[in-house]
Amino acid sequence: MAEVHFFTFNEFQENTYIVHDETKECIIIDPGCNQSRERDLLKKYILDNGLNPVRLINTHCHIDHILGNAFVAQRYGLELEIHAGELPVLQSGEMVAQMYGISYEKSPEPTKFWEAGDLITFGKTAMQVLFTPGHSPASICLYQPHERWVIAGDVLFYESIGRTDLPGGDHQTLLESIQENLFVLDDDVHVYPGHGPATTIGHERKFNPFL
Repeated sequence: MAEVHFFTFNEFQENTYIVHDETKECIIIDPGCNQSRERDLLKKYILDNGLNPVRLINTHCHIDHILGNAFVAQRYGLELEIHAGELPVLQSGEMVAQMYGISYEKSPEPTKFWEAGDLITFGKTAMQVLFTPGHSPASICLYQPHERWVIAGDVLFYESIGRTDLPGGDHQTLLESIQENLFVLDDDVHVYPGHGPATTIGHERKFNPFL
């Protein structure tokens, strides 16, 4: 059984996820650690739990979700995995960091591209890729059907949705992504978002004012 753990990092209060199972293999999703204290917390969790990082994945490539890509890739010898549609967003990282005035070590280029329906595997765990654009051009969510959770990036939040005023965002596309890819899941599926607390599909179906 997989365990989902997160840290809240950087100036944008972004959720960085580590998912691992009984094999001790783990994946690191959206590392936002750009300060030494944050990097130490990530390293300590991995060391204390005896984990072996085997994948580095971005749900999307806005600056707050890629600040730690270079660190994770270098420390654990990992290559970056994204949806190909996010490549222009990733490559704009240096410019965006300068605009916000935040420190950023340039992310490595991806070597693996995921598409809708693909299975991402590690240890004994498999997650299905859901294609959910709208917040960004090619956001993906990672769905584990047997354990009933989804890592949603910035697509769906507790009683909110991702902003759509950044380059490549589109409000109607985001609403369609949620309705067609997330709201088809059962009410008890836990949603782990890119910011803020976890929620469930059922709660958002009933109480999300945007939906």
